[in-house]
Formats: sequence, structure tokens, C-alpha cells
Amino acid sequence: MPDLTPSIRNALRSSTLLALVLGFGLSVAPIHEAQAFGAPESFAELAQKISPAVVNITTSAMVAAPTNGAPMVPEGSPFEDFFDDFGGPGPGGPQRSEALGSGFVISEDGYIVTNNHVIEGADEIEIEFFSGERLKAKLVGTDPKTDIAVLKVESDKPLPFVSFGNSDLMRVGDWVMAMGNPLGQGFSVSAGIVSARGRQLSGSYDDFIQTDAAINRGNSGGPLFNMDGQVVGVNTAILSPNGGSIGIGFSMSSNVVTKVVDQLKQFGETRRGWLGVRIQDVTPDIAESMALAEAKGALVTDVPDGPAKEAGIRSGDVITRFAGAEVASAGDLTRRVADAPIGEAVPVIVLRDGKTETLAVTLGRREEAEAATMPASAPAPEAPKELETLGLTLAPLDDETRGRLGLEATAEGLLITAVDQASEAFSKGLAEGDLITEAGQQKVMRLQDLEDRIKEAKDAGRKSILLLVRRGGDPRFVALSIE
Repeated sequence: MPDLTPSIRNALRSSTLLALVLGFGLSVAPIHEAQAFGAPESFAELAQKISPAVVNITTSAMVAAPTNGAPMVPEGSPFEDFFDDFGGPGPGGPQRSEALGSGFVISEDGYIVTNNHVIEGADEIEIEFFSGERLKAKLVGTDPKTDIAVLKVESDKPLPFVSFGNSDLMRVGDWVMAMGNPLGQGFSVSAGIVSARGRQLSGSYDDFIQTDAAINRGNSGGPLFNMDGQVVGVNTAILSPNGGSIGIGFSMSSNVVTKVVDQLKQFGETRRGWLGVRIQDVTPDIAESMALAEAKGALVTDVPDGPAKEAGIRSGDVITRFAGAEVASAGDLTRRVADAPIGEAVPVIVLRDGKTETLAVTLGRREEAEAATMPASAPAPEAPKELETLGLTLAPLDDETRGRLGLEATAEGLLITAVDQASEAFSKGLAEGDLITEAGQQKVMRLQDLEDRIKEAKDAGRKSILLLVRRGGDPRFVALSIE
């Protein structure tokens, strides 16, 4: 190693310098050896290789004429953003409106993947290939939950296509390339790195790759490639205050997309597994209140009629393994269940009262179960103050309050009639009208029940107590400090 100047040697004595100096590696209590990869000299060969399989998509639909100069389209329609570019429908009746997007070919016989929001509501879909050839496409199937759609074109020759890669192998910092039709400018390439993994936006099955590769309107549905030319994501959304790219783009991970695409090709719809539980993440404070060693797994908040109830899963169970794989979080379990086979028994390991139990659950189909509706929330009734604790004012249920809340006559629990806005309970989202049905994983019907559970938790050395709170039929666990 070359000799370092005295000033640098002095700097190295400081605990604040743990980096590279003048290109020479400095080792301070090394934990592991990392392998660094330089930036590609050029992306040209990769772009040339994949371009023939990337397509521009133009969709059109009939929309009503405006009555006051404004386009008559539903709020949030995929066509809404394009009226400024295309001038909007003119007077005198319905007009045809166009929208633009991107996609990519995944088989030589003409299957194409794009976003659902690119083609939603369209009655005509046209595909433009890199060669300039244009073909009409038909819709095979869509999945709004992951915003994925599959199209099909008929061609008299085999089409160039790209393959999916394993998105789970992508690391933060890896190079990626995006290709598509930004702002209607035609085929365009941008490059960047993986900025983050496992991002969730609003869907139950979200597993987004975040990237700083430039993604704009019109890139929707286009592919995100690794450096081997494999698709590791489908460009779906951007985070931006002005509608343009600021380096925060999101691509749905290929390991989610491939399962959806296979089902859409085979059935024209998705067929996801259904366990039949409501769940939430195990936070550190919940783990402490339940005396769990680690804050991981999926905490069951409710078990309505369905496969889980038939198999013996209960509210308060923590699901730690599903189908032989460890469950890291509620979202992790949701995705694993969705991918599991319908109608087959799956082993589920739960942690209950400090012990593990293995249960066999025969999964149903989620699409069939989602027809069930939840009762709407009702405003909190006026109720006299009975007990103040944990930043909450609580009152027991009676027939009058059950009626005002729209609850069944058999409903039990303690009604929250007020929340101290300076309390932990307020910061964790508890509100008037919420119903506490369990404390310390035991039912509470009287105010004394809650006081007893708090005392038991303190006597056991707990710093917090776990409450099961219901709002409008939707349950969740909340841990509140009792110190």
C-alpha cells in the first residue's frame, strides 16, 4: 500500500473517516468483503438487443362531448391526462379520444404485457413495433390489483420477444434500463440504478422496485431491464410534484408479474388463494406486549367464516410460516397466499400462547370471497364518562349504544367515547366510536376487565398491553404503554 501523507494519517485516526481515500481501501474491523461493479462503458449493445421487443401502445375510446367546455370522462380515467395533448372532444356529441403507453412482447406468437391503466376502457388498441410495423391487439385479460394487462397480436412471422428475470436477485445499487414511449415521443431509453426494493404503494400485492431511471407519462407498461436484457419490472408509477420524472419511479417486480401473466394467459382472469383472515404487521411494541422474541410474522386480527376458521386459526395468532416458508410480514403472507394453489391443504404454523401449532388449511379462491361487504362505520354516540385510562375515556356497551353503532345485540366490549389528543392512543389512530373487545388477548366486557388486564400486564413486567380494536367491523391490534 502506498505511503499516505501525514495529514491523511492523522485523519485516519479519527473515528469519523471510514471510507476510501485517494482510491486506496481502508479496512476498519471488516465484517464482510463487498464486490463493487463499475458503470457500463455503454448501454448501446443492450438497447440494440432489446429494442425490437418493446412496443408503443395507442388506445382509443369514445367519450361524451363536454357540456361546459370540460371533457366528460370519469375522474381518474387513464384518458383524463391526455386531453390537454389531444385537444379533448369537440362539440356535437361523443368523440374519439386517444391515450399512449408502452409494453413489451413476451412470446414469439404475440403476447404482450402492459399496465391495466394503459388500456382500461379502450375499445381499440394498436401496437407499434420498433420497426414501424403496426398491428391491432385484442385484450386477453387484466388484473387491476397489480395494474397488469395481457394483450395479443396476430402476426404472420415470429415476433422478437424478451424474457422475465428473477426480480428477487436485484440489489439496491444494481444498474437497470427502462424503455418505452415517454410523453408520446416514441421509443426512448433511460438508465439508472435500483434505488429501493419492496416498495408498497396502495395494493395488497405490491412489490415495487424503485428506480431513478427516468420514467414519465407514456412509459407506463414498459419494461425495466437488468444488464442481461431480462425484464425485472413493469414501469407503473412515478412520485412527482409536477407530473414529470424527478428520479422516483416504481416498477412492479417481475416475480409478481409473471404469476399474474400466466393466469391471465391461461384463464383470462386471476385465481388467487384465499386464507380468510384479517392480518397486520407485528410491530416492536406489539411484539413486546405479546412477549415475542422478534417483531415479525403476521398477526391475525379477525377470522371470519372461511378456510382459516375451519382449520382452527384464531384471532391473536401470529402466523410465522406458510407452506414451508417463513412469513416476514402481513404483506409477505398476503402475496404467498395469493400464489398458493386453490383447493389444496397448506401447512400453516402459528404462534399461540407462547407455543407453536401446525394447522392444515385448504385455501379457497379470493375472487369468490371478495363479494362479501363490511358494515359501514357509524358515528360515536354520546355516552357518559365511566373510566379514564391509557389516554382513553371508556364506557361499557349497552343496548342503546349498540343500536346507535349498528352493532348486533350480542356485541361486547368497551366503547371509546373520547381520546386525549396528547396521548399515545391518539398518535396510534384510536378514535371516538372505536370498540375495544380484547386486552392482553382476553375478552373485555366490563371496565373492571380492562383494569384487571392492565394490572396483570404490569405484574408480569410488561411495558405495554395489547388491545384488539374494532372500527366499522374492521379489527386491528394496538399496543399501548402502561408504564
